[in-house]
Amino acid sequence: MSLWYGWGDPANALVLPPHVAALLDQALGVRPPASPVVSLDAVRLPPSSLAPDIVAELADCVSAEHVRVGAEDRVRHTRGKSTVDLLRLRAGEADDAPDAVVLPGTHEEVEAVLQVCAEHRVAVVPYGGGTSVVGGLAPARSGFSGVVALDLGRMDRLISVDPVSRLAVFEPGVRAPAAERLLADHGFSLGHYPQSFEYASIGGFASTRSSGQFSAGYGRFDEMVAGLRVATPVGTVELGRAPRSAAGPDLRQLFLGSEGTLGVITAVTVRVHPTPAEQICEGWSFSSFADGTTALRRLAQDGPLPTMVRLSDEYETAVGSAGAGGCVAVVGYEGSSVAQVRAGAGRVLRDAGGSPIGEGVGEEWMRTRFQAPYLRDALLNAGALAETVETATFWSALPALYDAVRSSLMDALTLHGTPPIVLCHVSHVYSAGASLYLTVVCAQAADPVAQWQMAKEAANRAILDAGGTITHHHAVGTDHASGFAEEIGPLGIEALKAVKQRLDPTGILNPGVLVG
Repeated sequence: MSLWYGWGDPANALVLPPHVAALLDQALGVRPPASPVVSLDAVRLPPSSLAPDIVAELADCVSAEHVRVGAEDRVRHTRGKSTVDLLRLRAGEADDAPDAVVLPGTHEEVEAVLQVCAEHRVAVVPYGGGTSVVGGLAPARSGFSGVVALDLGRMDRLISVDPVSRLAVFEPGVRAPAAERLLADHGFSLGHYPQSFEYASIGGFASTRSSGQFSAGYGRFDEMVAGLRVATPVGTVELGRAPRSAAGPDLRQLFLGSEGTLGVITAVTVRVHPTPAEQICEGWSFSSFADGTTALRRLAQDGPLPTMVRLSDEYETAVGSAGAGGCVAVVGYEGSSVAQVRAGAGRVLRDAGGSPIGEGVGEEWMRTRFQAPYLRDALLNAGALAETVETATFWSALPALYDAVRSSLMDALTLHGTPPIVLCHVSHVYSAGASLYLTVVCAQAADPVAQWQMAKEAANRAILDAGGTITHHHAVGTDHASGFAEEIGPLGIEALKAVKQRLDPTGILNPGVLVG
């Protein structure tokens, strides 16, 4: 069972070495937290506001054993895994916990639950792996008779595999590691490895437009989706009956990235590929971030494009490579023609000023690629504030966006009296542009929640002013809702609200998320 106030399996928790803790103290003024993490039974949990007759109706939909109102179930379904979410839980704050956790086992049970909740005006938060870092599991409660966390964990089957078309159909609650194991039995892989891989679910990937670390080779998750089945309070939507179609707008795009606000995804048809015959990951060094991004752009635009490319800036390289200079790129290759693609990409990287530094760097990155959330927990335990910001833009605007967002975080936190270190890497590339992923570490202020919210607001403002998107793969949630509204404009928001009104007339689906 995952840690209720942190990330993942407690057995995999990291402890900062003494010299790292000492360095945080000396360089950033990090001190141990004034108060320890509260115990689970000390979390401040309001009484459930759901009337007994509503609980009974929900039990009729899924059976009584799958409606849970106990304190631990409610706390474990409170919010997501952002630093702010965890800081509040560590302090014992669970005032916005769901009133009940409901676990449907079928599409029909999801429909029945939604109908009961619509009738009684109970807000419903679809819950997959619980890995949201943008407030996507923190609905608006005002005007509702209660809030239900709709945990889709029982819907965890691989429904079918079509080896001829190379398609697989999953229920939404399948966790990513299980999906890979199930596909491996058929000789296939999805190849979707975001940092949340260990706990995120197939339905969560679709509803947030997740992007995995191997997106250069396999695409974002929304590009893998060939079909969807969606339950809404007013009926079912089935989408995707051909690889491409001219039958009007592609309505799959309404639900991909909708974060449970328009319906509950109950089945996902995804494109799969044969299990890779070979995998190699290597390191390349560049004298500057600008040189490295030029190299990645050439690969993305003219090829050959590796399965995975990632470029750390000078600051991230120095922290991650024991003070090494320049910038390090990690480049990965998978499939049956690794040698050919690797040779061609190597020529491009050399021509752009890169120097190969061997497979050791790549192997270390592969070994530790899912450890960052555990490291974040260790930093919080030490008294540091650690969080991330991500965005994307076109290649021509990337340098200005990088400077603007990095400066906004440095300036805001320095003015707050907690000067940070800000690290950055390019995590996903496209022909027209790329994403930036920034990591921020500083000392915690007296009110670390307000401290980060101030810094996040400054970063969001810088992103929008520099022409970047408010989110590349973390989704909108509540944290990015105002920025999203500014990004797509008033008419765009009105159009989405009109769709929501038709599919969710009583507004019970994840209220306050995405469109407010």
